[in-house]
Amino acid sequence: MATTAIKKKLDAGSYQLKDQVVAINRVTKVVKGGKNMSFAALVVVGDPAAGVVGFGSGKAKEVPQAIRKGIESAKKNLMKVNLTQNSIPHTVLGRFGSGMVLLKPAPEGTGVIAGGAVRAVMTSAGVQNVLTKSIGTANPHNVIKATFDALQKLRDREEVASMRGKSAQEL
Repeated sequence: MATTAIKKKLDAGSYQLKDQVVAINRVTKVVKGGKNMSFAALVVVGDPAAGVVGFGSGKAKEVPQAIRKGIESAKKNLMKVNLTQNSIPHTVLGRFGSGMVLLKPAPEGTGVIAGGAVRAVMTSAGVQNVLTKSIGTANPHNVIKATFDALQKLRDREEVASMRGKSAQEL
C-alpha cells in the first residue's frame, strides 16, 4: 500500500511556535593546526494548539547560533498531526534506523508518558495523553525521526473510511 500524498509546506509564520532544545553536542574536527570545536543542536518546534510540529538541527561555533540554526531548520519541515480531542487516534509504531517508537492512545488524565526526545515531540505537537516506548537506540536524532515516522502514520476515521471506500459511520 504505497500512499503518494504530496506533502504541502506549512507556513511557520501563521502558528504560535514554541521551541524546545532536545540535545546539544560538542563536536570537534581535527585539522593540521589542532582541533576545531563547534556545537550541534537538535531542536523541536511546535504549536500545541494547532497540532503542528517539526524538528531541525543546526551547527555553529557557539551554542546560541547552533540553536537558532536548528529552529530555522525545524520551521522548514513542519507537519500537521492527526489528533483526537486530547490523544492520538490509534496505536502506531514508527521506525528509523535502529530506533523504534511505539505510541499508544491513553485515557483522559494520563498525561504524556514519554522519555527524552519523544516527550519533546509529543508536548510540542499538543498531545496531552499518550503512552510511549522507545525501543532500540537512545540516539536522539534517530528517536526523533522514528517519532515523526509514527506521527505521519496516524490516520483519522474519515481518511481510513475513504481509503476503504466506506463512510465514516460504517466503521
